[in-house]
Amino acid sequence: DPLPPPLPKKHLQRAESLPEQGGPSWHCWGDPAPGASSILYNTPAPHLRHEEGAPSPAPPQDRPSWGHKKPLTKSHSLGEPVARSSPQAAPSPSPAELTFGTADGELGPLLGSGACGLVLGCQAAALARLSARIQEQLLGPEHRQQLLAAELAGTSWAALSVLQREPCCQSGDAWYFRVGFAFQQTQLVLAVKVPKAGCTNPGVQSSLGPHCSIQRLIGRFTDCLPHELVLPGSPGEQSPSPLTEEPARLAPRPVLQVFISPEVPYQTLAGFVKGSQGLHRSSPGHYERLACLLLLQVCMGLEHLQGQNVGQGDLCPENLLLVRCPCPPRGQQGKEAAPGLSLPRLLISSFFRVKAKQRPCSTSQEQDWTKGFAAPQPPVADELNVGMLIYQILHVDISLDNALGFRSNRLPEIPSLSIYSTGLKRLAMLLLHREPCKRASLEQARSILQVLLWGPRQELFARSKKSLALLRSWLELKRALLLLGFAEGSAGALGSPGLEDWLCCQYFKEVTEHTLYRATQDLYA
Repeated sequence: DPLPPPLPKKHLQRAESLPEQGGPSWHCWGDPAPGASSILYNTPAPHLRHEEGAPSPAPPQDRPSWGHKKPLTKSHSLGEPVARSSPQAAPSPSPAELTFGTADGELGPLLGSGACGLVLGCQAAALARLSARIQEQLLGPEHRQQLLAAELAGTSWAALSVLQREPCCQSGDAWYFRVGFAFQQTQLVLAVKVPKAGCTNPGVQSSLGPHCSIQRLIGRFTDCLPHELVLPGSPGEQSPSPLTEEPARLAPRPVLQVFISPEVPYQTLAGFVKGSQGLHRSSPGHYERLACLLLLQVCMGLEHLQGQNVGQGDLCPENLLLVRCPCPPRGQQGKEAAPGLSLPRLLISSFFRVKAKQRPCSTSQEQDWTKGFAAPQPPVADELNVGMLIYQILHVDISLDNALGFRSNRLPEIPSLSIYSTGLKRLAMLLLHREPCKRASLEQARSILQVLLWGPRQELFARSKKSLALLRSWLELKRALLLLGFAEGSAGALGSPGLEDWLCCQYFKEVTEHTLYRATQDLYA
């Protein structure tokens, strides 16, 4: 019978049109062979091979010929609602959203423009995530800090247990005492800040937000100071009284407003510098690296304050607090670190709200500032303070008057004891320039310190001329090696990343080849 041969041809044509007009009924029962071929071997049927880019979806969706053609035809407009729900209609993930488990179907469209830029974007996103996790380890989870602040609201000395009668730290404007507080079935150790007479806290800190170099206050109350606390050097203060002394013989204490901080300082920067002269002589390279890391924390904290229109009250070593990190540095877990070898967190602890222009630019006004730093004298520029700190940390005597060159044109000599000495001397000269408009900014100082710590070193330019292309290549390679180092450390016994790792991540997360070019120009000029 000659009639049956035309019938399959008509049947195939109707099968082609059924999905376009039948809505969700994509599978054609009368034509299983093409579908089976596509599903099992991921190859299109012979009459569909002209669409080389069509993917092979799940069994119910085995008709790619009508859903993935790029030219919009009449048949496509009928199936448009289905096409919008296809995987290709979804937006491609960004590099920050990619992980090792990302499906290949999502990776495919991203590879068309090359993998190099995609890899660099993934590296930057990974560094940002890693930096955020280390910061959470250093500061504690933010939601937990907020819960603790709410729990401390309306508290008093009765809710705190005094752990130490004498201050754990004494700064230029306050005493700090270690106290215990029961919170979520754990006993936390906090610090109570007792301001000294004449030193008032303007209450600016609560609006600053968390930062690794800024002291955080999570509570305050007004109450009489307990008699068991000793305030060394305060008027009328005596040595600790015997426990058998009658309460009636104790002099009444004034009512004071005190503040509670989750960070417990153990020393000021002034005490650290005073006690580290021997370390500077015996291990100059290690000590001056610590100096760079401490100065870097100061610059980052001051930049954070400037961005919020807040000034530092008195930036001197006596008012900069040191706090031990919650976890030892990588490679030192299980080992007892020698005194002075561990990097502490540095905290700026006194602030004021800037109401007018913070720093005049005329030298005559700055000359007036050298008469004294106490209120109500205008504050010294942050750049000058950081320049002075360089000399103080390196155990070199200097006065602000001489540093500004009013009576001499040469800064004191900084001995060359390590690979950091020359760079620190260069940075001090840029910060203490006699003309304010030619001084290095805090941002430049931070960049110079980061180059001193993590490169690029001057020998990079010994064989190759410095260029943006060279610095970009160096930066891309160092980022990759940094991430590989973290991956290898997590698989070994190096432990959790610490403060120095976080500072390094911050550097490579934000720096660009243009920033490197200017910083190396300033440093190696």
